[in-house]
Amino acid sequence: MRIAIVAESFLPQVNGVANTVRHLVEELTAAGHETLVIAPGPGDTSYHGARVIRLRSVPLPRYASFPVALPHRRVITDVLARFAPDVVHLASPAVLGAAGISVARRLGVPTIAVFQTDLAGFARQYRIRANTAVWAWIRRIHSRADRTLAPSSHTAAQLRAAGVPRVALWGRGVDLDLFRPDRRSDELRRRLAPNGELLIGYVGRLAMEKRVRRLTELAGIPGTRVVVVGDGPERETLRDALPAAAFLGMLRGEELAAAYASLDVFVHTGEHETFCQTVQEAQASGVATVAPAMGGPLDLVADGKSGLLYAPSDRDGLRRAVELLARDHALRSRLATGGVARVAGRTWGHVVDDLVAKHYVAVLPRPTGLAA
Repeated sequence: MRIAIVAESFLPQVNGVANTVRHLVEELTAAGHETLVIAPGPGDTSYHGARVIRLRSVPLPRYASFPVALPHRRVITDVLARFAPDVVHLASPAVLGAAGISVARRLGVPTIAVFQTDLAGFARQYRIRANTAVWAWIRRIHSRADRTLAPSSHTAAQLRAAGVPRVALWGRGVDLDLFRPDRRSDELRRRLAPNGELLIGYVGRLAMEKRVRRLTELAGIPGTRVVVVGDGPERETLRDALPAAAFLGMLRGEELAAAYASLDVFVHTGEHETFCQTVQEAQASGVATVAPAMGGPLDLVADGKSGLLYAPSDRDGLRRAVELLARDHALRSRLATGGVARVAGRTWGHVVDDLVAKHYVAVLPRPTGLAA
């Protein structure tokens, strides 16, 4: 199959959309499919055997490190016409995706639109009053797709309530070769917890929409130390508010896997996660997980079995959950075991195979003229 991916974000950006597209390209290529990526620049023009077409981009207002592609419809039309894809996969369509779906429809190519970014929640966090307009734009784009894929049941319900048709569920995989309990590093723990502290960690983008300032609520829990992995515009604010915390910056590969597995408790603070991949990575790493009872985590965390959920509106909920785990080793162990069991078999290969067999095939034109 020939698959063109129009991605709102791609490497070298590090975020949920870019990482999902990266895994998608790797697995599709490994399975023998021919893949093309159209994405904002700058960046490499090939990845894992797939050609990457880079379009001119501008910085996102208030988030200069995030490039937004200018919708070059002539370029997109030429690229897609030459590639002649069987399916156009729109990864978190917004600006570039809107142009991509228009071109695909004109060319008569089936489309799959993957909803992955809560744009309305993002706008609210930055105090932009555009909820109605954002949802109208989302509905307009996704209503033109042959199928919209939501990453969680909560998000699927949101989309349907907003009037988006043809919504189906497609989750995310996790790299079980990379994220494993045996990545736990005694050397790293000695460095981060010289007095035997329990390590309470967050991994992800340090940005307002992730509600990372809630990490300050964890300061001063006896016998613990906060560990922050990631980078973003909120980094310096957090460093000032959490002087005793360890800030490890952006980590990748085995360094990231070791950081996850060396934690005692993983926490996530974002309330607008359509999926929340870092929860899966922490679970695969054998770490007890705490997440808000909203959005994607509702599908990933069975409260009391594979992690703990707290009500986002409860100002003390996050700290209470962490304090409980800090003093209850047996509970931490039980939740860690439950998390590992939950992600067993959730490989990217399995998830992408499901995408092709269940969703791509469903939007392809049916053969005609066959004998009854």
